Amino acid sequence: MQEQIPPGQKYVKKFIYYAALGVPDVDVNTYKLKIFGEVEKKLEFSYEELLKMIDVEYTKDFHCVTGWSVAGVKWEGVKIKTLAEMAKVKDSAKWVIFYSLDGYTSVVPVEDALSEDSIVALKMNGKPLDIKSGFPARPFIPHLYGWKSAKWLTAIQFTTEYQDGFWEERGYHERGNVWEEERFKGKGFSHSGLKRRPIL
Repeated sequence: MQEQIPPGQKYVKKFIYYAALGVPDVDVNTYKLKIFGEVEKKLEFSYEELLKMIDVEYTKDFHCVTGWSVAGVKWEGVKIKTLAEMAKVKDSAKWVIFYSLDGYTSVVPVEDALSEDSIVALKMNGKPLDIKSGFPARPFIPHLYGWKSAKWLTAIQFTTEYQDGFWEERGYHERGNVWEEERFKGKGFSHSGLKRRPIL
């Protein structure tokens, strides 16, 4: 029994899978996760290197913007904060853009990406992510809606300026905090330097 659930959400037993641009082919032998942008040191990691770096294991709910949530999911991964420290992210970074192997992108404020619970997830419920769940890696930020958790993650860019990702371009919120129901743009959020586009 869960003590709390965000407003507008309902628990379901199983994940509902989405692939807005289709499920990509993944070659784990050539896969790299790149860290670039407003950093002093660009980085690249293989899948095997990431597995050896796992520094977080916790149980957190997953929340989809369409109103369903899955309770008690066990996650294992690497803190995005750890990667940022290794890359020496500059103070000028205000936003983080996640890039997927299928061409999908999502954007979050840097303070959300660097929160203590924000990770590059590599395992779920004791097993490596399966392909439908975003193998080999995806970001997971528990207090943001799931569309920010870009499956098939291949690059993380730290940037000074906001730019829409796939769903943000279609009117979804710049941040997407589940507890504040930030589903669509214009919902109680502002940020210096924010470039807004009209809701579609």
